[in-house]
Amino acid sequence: MDNVSVVYMVAGLSSRFGGKVKQFAQVGKNNETLIEISINQALKAGFNKIIFIVGEKTENLFKEKFGDSYKKVPIFYAKQNFDPSKRDKPWGTCDAVVSAKEMIKEDFVVCNGDDLYGENTFKLLFNWIKEKHIPATAGYKLGEVLSEKGTVNRGIFSIDKESYLTQINETIGIEKNNLIAFNLTEDNISSQNIWALRKEDVNLLEDQLIKFKKNYANERKLECYLPTELSNLIKEKKIQIKMLIAPDKWMGITNPEDEPLLRAILEKEKY
Repeated sequence: MDNVSVVYMVAGLSSRFGGKVKQFAQVGKNNETLIEISINQALKAGFNKIIFIVGEKTENLFKEKFGDSYKKVPIFYAKQNFDPSKRDKPWGTCDAVVSAKEMIKEDFVVCNGDDLYGENTFKLLFNWIKEKHIPATAGYKLGEVLSEKGTVNRGIFSIDKESYLTQINETIGIEKNNLIAFNLTEDNISSQNIWALRKEDVNLLEDQLIKFKKNYANERKLECYLPTELSNLIKEKKIQIKMLIAPDKWMGITNPEDEPLLRAILEKEKY
């Protein structure tokens, strides 16, 4: 059986979340953590390999919690490192994916570890990449993925008539009452940072990352974002990414106020 791995980006502690591991927030009916709910959804969709991209502060926590398997599915750990003498933080989500290069030996779906995408969304991307071997992403209406309080950052999709991405515009500081300032509406289609990619796409991302690090060698905080580099690869005609509308509602935690809201929603939801 062909492997398709699910890759979770869990390298950082959330500054907005009081420096805690958001993925371990116990939001399920039976006190399941956010990351456990997400993995359960992914495994139902058919994934048979788990990769955690961990950082200095999350590596031991994840290894202690999960070990080398979850429900008999093997777990691998990739470490995202950075030089604290030159940087205040890691190099961002593109760097995270590239740091897992040696672990990724198959097509994969990479996503945030502190979001819930839904079993059907995982299944949609799993089936697409396995059957078509063409990169894809799940799109969400912007109005459905904004935080009740506080700002969020969202990648806004532009697509062609066949629903392939033409651009991803990373937009910082969006909230429900300031969409007009960004020339956006609630009907714009947004990224929630879940991507079905081929293993060879990691090499393309590595090339982008090398250029980025060279151009910004003296930057202590500037990050190389996965959506931005995928957008650059699209413009350079090095990759095509199909946009599929997510069949499930996205749920997640951005700000501390979101945790009790998510717990209340999951109390009523089947997940």
